[in-house]
Amino acid sequence: MPPLPTTDGMMEIHEAKPDELRDWDGHTVDVPGGNVYQSLAWGEHRRRVGWRARYLVFDDGFRLLSLERPWKVIGGAGAYLSRGPVSAGEPARLTADRLVAASEFLRDQGIDVVSSDAEIEASTGYQPLIEAAGFHQIEEVQPSRHRLALDLDGQRDGAAIFREFAQTLRQRIRAAERTGLRVVAWDVRRDPSADDGLESPPPSEFTPFGGPTLSSEPAFGRFYDLMRVTAERRHFALGPRDAFLDWATAGLAAGHIVHFEVRSPDEDLLGGATFYRHGGRLTYSHSGDRAELRRSYPGAIAFLLWRAIGLAMSQGIEELDLAGVDIPGKRRAPVEGEEMYGLYSFKRFFGSRWVELTGNHERVFRPVRYALGRVAGRLPIG
Repeated sequence: MPPLPTTDGMMEIHEAKPDELRDWDGHTVDVPGGNVYQSLAWGEHRRRVGWRARYLVFDDGFRLLSLERPWKVIGGAGAYLSRGPVSAGEPARLTADRLVAASEFLRDQGIDVVSSDAEIEASTGYQPLIEAAGFHQIEEVQPSRHRLALDLDGQRDGAAIFREFAQTLRQRIRAAERTGLRVVAWDVRRDPSADDGLESPPPSEFTPFGGPTLSSEPAFGRFYDLMRVTAERRHFALGPRDAFLDWATAGLAAGHIVHFEVRSPDEDLLGGATFYRHGGRLTYSHSGDRAELRRSYPGAIAFLLWRAIGLAMSQGIEELDLAGVDIPGKRRAPVEGEEMYGLYSFKRFFGSRWVELTGNHERVFRPVRYALGRVAGRLPIG
């Protein structure tokens, strides 16, 4: 693979002016390959929890969010281009050029290391391009490197998609329907009259088309409590409650987050899930359920996902992204006997396909200060 041409003079970059922030999400979220982790709402959320958000604009209007952590005591900083640069339908070589140009711009602003985990398929050849420019693979920041995708191409209706599910999954969904389960959707872009099988939240908690009311926060509080129990059961870490509520309410208001609750006929909360809407897909983010009620209400989460597909189809979304289940340290599809195999099999029941992504890479400009900065970040100050 020949080295990339120098980017000097090819791509001018400047920090965004106020008018360039107003249409930021149109360049980073709504384009092909767009991602909510490149959104204005995400950048402002990370700023509120202690990061520095830098909004970069290329000379052709391309946008890129850089999240930065200054090192304690020694100066300098590290930058994380969260799920960026987005592909925006461009050839992989152009996106690679953008990453190189952005990393060199940030170097000149005092950044010592740049990390990027753009969701670009490995089949595009993007990885050898950025590695030729000095990036090397590192462990993921996000839970998974790869993902499972269900195509909703508009050529099939819901009945045709349902027929392609595994028989076991169809049975679970039909059982949930027979027990009278209901799915409620918090979504500022949803038309309440849409034929998507969903119910709207009560007006006291949510105002359709008017943005979430302040009382939408309790819905996310209920969901956080579900996730906390699920995290304890599955032995994974869960971030602070306040930070989760801050992002969930901000993302919902911006139209990036869709939240679902699955309820029994008696209004018992059985489970919940959040999804991101970006880049022509609806992406699974978090979920939780009440394990003690699974026997009484089998198939609750499968039923919730089926309703999420209905929402996606009603909004012309072309893909349900079921996220990844690859194993840390191995970064491949799990095999029978491994911890994640059951979840992998469940997602495969929907007819999803495994998508190999390039994964997280970093480029180190000042190795000594980077190493010292990581040490300083682990030391108490004061």
